[in-house]
Amino acid sequence: MTQQPPSEVVDRPVVGSYPTYAGAQRAVDFLADNKFPVEHTAIIGSDLRMVETVLGRLTRGRAALAGAGTGAWFGLLIGLLLSVFAAGAHNVIVLLVSGLVYGAVFGAIFGFVGHAMTGGRRDFSSRSQIVAARYEVVADGRVADDAKNMLARLAMREG
Repeated sequence: MTQQPPSEVVDRPVVGSYPTYAGAQRAVDFLADNKFPVEHTAIIGSDLRMVETVLGRLTRGRAALAGAGTGAWFGLLIGLLLSVFAAGAHNVIVLLVSGLVYGAVFGAIFGFVGHAMTGGRRDFSSRSQIVAARYEVVADGRVADDAKNMLARLAMREG
């Protein structure tokens, strides 16, 4: 079942169309710089697709190292929270360092074991993002003509 976008977005005329999000963002920024009421606009991406960029091979060692880093930050946070109740500067330092070390050790163990349990099904790290083929700037009907005129000036200036 396909869901329809809210009617408030459907009824807005397109005032500009751009191949990149940066272009659409630049258009709305131009409108804002020229005192246009940008709260009556929206940027709509169409023809969405998910792009997963492979960053590299993930070994058990790299998984353990990533786990150690995450665990160290978490341990440092716990040590910082516990240091509020510590008496004396020496105890604060001990809590922070202990939290950092224990967090890194347990994080490395969990990272290693977690990766080993996948059985080699995902031996790479990646970053996912949703991108659109086209970005349209839309505006409420009562201000759409003004927006089109202003964006035409922008297009002529960048032309």
